Amino acid sequence: RRAADAIAFYVKAFNATELMRLPGPDGRLMHAQLKIGDSCVMLMDEFPEPNACPTFSPLALKGTPVSLHLYVADADAAFAQAVAAGATVVMPLADMFWGDRYGVVDDPFGHRWSIATHQHDYTPEQVAANFKAACGGGQ
Repeated sequence: RRAADAIAFYVKAFNATELMRLPGPDGRLMHAQLKIGDSCVMLMDEFPEPNACPTFSPLALKGTPVSLHLYVADADAAFAQAVAAGATVVMPLADMFWGDRYGVVDDPFGHRWSIATHQHDYTPEQVAANFKAACGGGQ
């Protein structure tokens, strides 16, 4: 929903570069392609009417079952930029037991983004011990 506005947001929030867009006859975007970091993201407008392939936005579905994950050089700067652009904090940035600095935001279009910078390489045993310590010794 509002794909053109979403593209403008992703440019501001995540330094996205628009590679192409294909508007349909009614002005809605049939296809758009962005580059965020070293990854390609494709998006389109919501097309809920019955057709060959109806599509719905997270707003229509009242949430999203997925999270888009961004590994960045500086999670603090990227997180602050996304929030300044209008993202809502779901999980504040924190140093995580698996070795990432990690936080989660929702964008104004209903998509969830996790933002992380890798800080430490832990063995599986260290991750398990760090998890146990982070959870107060629980399972």
